Amino acid sequence: MPKVLVVRFSSIGDIVLTTPVVRALKQQLNAEVHYITKKSFRGILAHNPHIDHIITIESKVSEAEAEIKAAGYDFVVDLHHNLRSMQVKRAVAKPSGSFPKLNVQKWMLVNLGINRMPPVHIVDRYFEAVKELGVVNDGKGLDYFIAPADEVNPATLPETHRSGYIAITAGAKFATKQLPADKLIAIINRLELPVVLLGGKEDSQRANTIAQACGTKVYNACGLYNLGQSASLVKQATRVIAHDTGLMHIAAAFHKRIHSVWGNTVPELGMTPYMPGEGSVIVQTTGLRCRPCSKIGYDRCPKGHFHCMNRISPDEFTV
Repeated sequence: MPKVLVVRFSSIGDIVLTTPVVRALKQQLNAEVHYITKKSFRGILAHNPHIDHIITIESKVSEAEAEIKAAGYDFVVDLHHNLRSMQVKRAVAKPSGSFPKLNVQKWMLVNLGINRMPPVHIVDRYFEAVKELGVVNDGKGLDYFIAPADEVNPATLPETHRSGYIAITAGAKFATKQLPADKLIAIINRLELPVVLLGGKEDSQRANTIAQACGTKVYNACGLYNLGQSASLVKQATRVIAHDTGLMHIAAAFHKRIHSVWGNTVPELGMTPYMPGEGSVIVQTTGLRCRPCSKIGYDRCPKGHFHCMNRISPDEFTV
């Protein structure tokens, strides 16, 4: 049985996107699969049955170097491809595989508006890291495993939401990746079902503004549930409206019907929902010369007009 170490330190969505590789390693090689990530993201993987052991660090590889060296790995699957993952590979000192990160192509798209990105999802690029092991994509999509204790009982939701709801991510890590609050309010007012707003404590104030404007149609769950519980609410939703966030990828893992919303980032970067449910659509404003302005995001629109989000019609979410 080969012993394999998978490397991906962050973040929520990126880690979820590695799960097809993890599953394939376990099922196709019968490998003993270990995974190294940051401590704050351990919960994403904690209940994944395809992972035998998780190593965590706060920030430095040196924190786990002794454990890495002692484990006796046969192969390292580098799905981060940065300085820290190089340190892991150096500590293991065994064969490894990585994936094409395409930094030059991303830079050209963002800074010059020249698209040289191949039409290949990052999940499929991740499989380049295990190609020499003979491991292939099984085509089953992403995985997300919820701890039994995190499964949310629908009976604990407001009575208005117990017979079905639409889950909406209230915010995103960067302001340029999220719809303005007034735009979300207009969208919610056109929807046929009640809405559960999902996000962290940092989204609570924005979500509260939206909830107050929409009344009992909205249940503001931001900051009330941990990630696993939020995933449970996504799993139980009739459909999902999501910004380019980790919960978008979690929704894809459950093959939900997703309206994914794209502002300063673009689908061409290869991070769209992977194998979501039937009827899923990408919502974006096309034809803007300033887009994409970043592969990550900003606290405000660099041009000041925020056309990428402001020009999105609420009617696009009613179909």
